[in-house]
Amino acid sequence: MKSHFVLALILLSAATIVSCKSSKTLKTVNPEDKPQMVASPQVIIYKTRGDYFLHVPVTLSEDRKSLAAYPAPQDVFYKGDLAYPVRLENGYLLDRRGISPSSAFIKLTYYEYSRLENTPRAEEIIKMILDDDPFTIMYQCGPKHSYRDIENELNDIIRKGEEVNFEKLK
Repeated sequence: MKSHFVLALILLSAATIVSCKSSKTLKTVNPEDKPQMVASPQVIIYKTRGDYFLHVPVTLSEDRKSLAAYPAPQDVFYKGDLAYPVRLENGYLLDRRGISPSSAFIKLTYYEYSRLENTPRAEEIIKMILDDDPFTIMYQCGPKHSYRDIENELNDIIRKGEEVNFEKLK
């Protein structure tokens, strides 16, 4: 019985090895032949009409009359801290939460929102909107992975007035 088990195991192993071998010759892929695709969030910098630094952003529909997305209280953190934007040169803010030109800010601060026991209903969030068109300017600055020291690099670009070379979203 033991010899049948060993023989079956050997045959199964051999079948696996033979079936996995390709009949084609493997070609070595040169990394320069194909661009590497790296998933990375886009860097967004912006300015607002008012001081919404402490306030939670939500995403409105295109007509700005309903909500497209909003966070749960536990989603207003970035790497364990509240996801306040980063203050940059010349009044720009660096997003850490995920905003877009269709974002708006609600009256609750990140701290207040993070302390809620339940996620508010969409109807409640709509009533909390402070400004449904808060942005004066917004740029998409490329993928996050393309920066080594994002804050210093962006501040240098802003000091030189080169932020206008980024893709203007608003």
